Amino acid sequence: MSNLSDFLQITQEEFLKSLSQIQEDTFDEAAKLIWEAEANGNRIHITGIGKPAHVASYMASLLSSTGTPTYFLHGTEAVHGSCGQLVPGDVVICISNSGETAEMKATAAAVRRNGAKVIAVTGNPQSWLATFADAHLYAGVEREGGPLNRAPRASILAETLVLQGLSIVLQEKRGITPEEYVLRHPGGSLGKLRENEKTGH
Repeated sequence: MSNLSDFLQITQEEFLKSLSQIQEDTFDEAAKLIWEAEANGNRIHITGIGKPAHVASYMASLLSSTGTPTYFLHGTEAVHGSCGQLVPGDVVICISNSGETAEMKATAAAVRRNGAKVIAVTGNPQSWLATFADAHLYAGVEREGGPLNRAPRASILAETLVLQGLSIVLQEKRGITPEEYVLRHPGGSLGKLRENEKTGH
């Protein structure tokens, strides 16, 4: 088999495994932290180091557009002043496949010292980050799918899947209407589709 064929097969297997390992009660636990923070007037933030930082940026956008305003917290800048965007009672979602990255440990510790709660998204429930956090979402894979099995590939898909699942739980609870969604997303084909529905075109 070619490397591409191997990648596609491994990705399919790991993705299906990720789906089967999702535990709804852990999503409820994470969502409860977010709802409590929002009820107290606090904010939600999300961070990652390296490739997971790109997942964090995407999820900040998705969560915000579906009713949970979420702010991207730069993973390394957090310990160089960006923790100033936090106030006690905020919630920070921290993404790390290993849960052992030195930079993420420093960031999570700084987040906690600033009075914020931590939701960890990791591929290792026994990792430092998972046990340090107030809630943990499992996003583990055994194989990344690349020729060296090192560059983040399948793990990025697992992290994205899990966080998209969290966005579903949060959006369902909020009961966001199509009109509210378009207020957050007035541009592009999604905003135009809703406008056409309203005018009958």
